[in-house]
Amino acid sequence: MMKPTILQMGAYPEWDEKALNEAYDIRSYYEAADKSVFLSDCGNQVRAIATRGELGASREVIEACPNLELISVYGVGYDAVDLEACRARGVRVTNTPDVLTGDVADLGVAMMLAICRGMIGAEAWVRNGDWARAGNYPLQRRVWGRRAGILGLGRIGHEVGQRLRGFGMEIAYSDIAEKPYASDWTFVPDAVELAGRSDILFVALAASAATRHIVNREVIEALGPEGVLINVSRASNIDEQALIAALQAQRLGAAGLDVFENEPTIDPRFLSLPNVLLQPHQASGTIETRRAMGELMRANLAAHFAGESLPTPVL
Repeated sequence: MMKPTILQMGAYPEWDEKALNEAYDIRSYYEAADKSVFLSDCGNQVRAIATRGELGASREVIEACPNLELISVYGVGYDAVDLEACRARGVRVTNTPDVLTGDVADLGVAMMLAICRGMIGAEAWVRNGDWARAGNYPLQRRVWGRRAGILGLGRIGHEVGQRLRGFGMEIAYSDIAEKPYASDWTFVPDAVELAGRSDILFVALAASAATRHIVNREVIEALGPEGVLINVSRASNIDEQALIAALQAQRLGAAGLDVFENEPTIDPRFLSLPNVLLQPHQASGTIETRRAMGELMRANLAAHFAGESLPTPVL
């Protein structure tokens, strides 16, 4: 029996690569020198696409695979998949929710702590001899008891809030509607108002055309020169140009970012800013979570080809 042909958009950990190659006829799109020629050669054979959240699948790729049945996303975000093209073609889409929620929330809180307590600079202060030479590190800001805002109270936003409870923080959130599971937190429907009442603003909402640049100049200005912005969602949710300008002019206190436009080739201006903590899109980057993500991605593929219900359908 012939193995189904899968178009693989990007690399995976070794354990997933091995399992995929054992079960399927894998065509590695990301390794192709001329991707148009590659697709013209194998596109007719492709029945499913295995991709990562940030890579997705464009209309061009989808249309080059006329027998495409499924796109299985390794990640919770699927905004990089052209859903309109999928709907038009009847292509199913799956993602890997829940399994990465805790790790993403952990990194968001870790960035908050690292920024507010100056941990990166303090570590360098010890290593470069400034502690012995110049004395104690400059005083930083506390975390406990401060005001936190969460923009987007889905799975990840809710887990961020659960962790913030332990710091005795005053928690408010913004979403399309009030959430019954957050009755002891303050619902604020407007993002600008939420930022204005927050010392630390977490961005945790799913990305879409409607949320593009929802964190704009007005939101950033409302957060203010002592405010901290943490993004563990998608880069498109933040207006990077407005963010960089505010950080440069110190109209925003600091930012912790795990995602960027055009990553990994990020805007070079970020590299010279002392008030931003940069992370290489690694919020879900633990061995445990990446194994679980791979297993769920492959479970969706296996269910599809077995004619069974998809474990985590998006479309």
